[in-house]
Amino acid sequence: MSNPSMMAEFDIYKNNLLDWNNRINLTAITDDEGIRYKHFEDSLSLLPFLPNTPFSMIDVGTGAGFPGIPIKIVRPDAKVTLLDSLRKRIYFLEDTIKKLELTDINCIHARAEDLQKDINHANSYDIVTARAVARLDKLCKWCLPFVKPGGLFLAMKGPTVEEEINESKEIIRKLKGEVEGVEYVEIMPGVVHSVVVVCYNGEGCLQ
Repeated sequence: MSNPSMMAEFDIYKNNLLDWNNRINLTAITDDEGIRYKHFEDSLSLLPFLPNTPFSMIDVGTGAGFPGIPIKIVRPDAKVTLLDSLRKRIYFLEDTIKKLELTDINCIHARAEDLQKDINHANSYDIVTARAVARLDKLCKWCLPFVKPGGLFLAMKGPTVEEEINESKEIIRKLKGEVEGVEYVEIMPGVVHSVVVVCYNGEGCLQ
């Protein structure tokens, strides 16, 4: 976030988040440091896994827009879809996008289970993300059907995820996915999160 223009955008995002948080429950983290590291920096920990060229991405269960909006700010070449099942959050997301004057980003009010049946979205995205939504086995059922062949599902989890991976192996295999690896990221001193990288079709994944 060293670019002054991007820093200004993150400030707008933060202020709008706090404003809306007074009306609807978006986040329990309201201090500047917490928002910066536990929301913004955490979202941007996905950057090393993204293609160097323009890509499409859907953020499933995006909530207050994490990680989708921070990634869009830093990677304006990305075409981003924010998916959430709660209408109030969609209103917040649309207002934030308008204030940030972002383009090629849209919000969809729907459940993942329903949208994945839509031919315009099934197997249509280079990157699918989900952050702190559910256990990995459920996430894979919701998210892998959106991934293009050769694309990636990036599941943002806590510091201990090995048990969830073991529980999810069978469903991942049935959904033609393969766990490529797990990366651990220290988003702030003493706070470690993990990124589970799942490739759809098991080979030819994005580099």
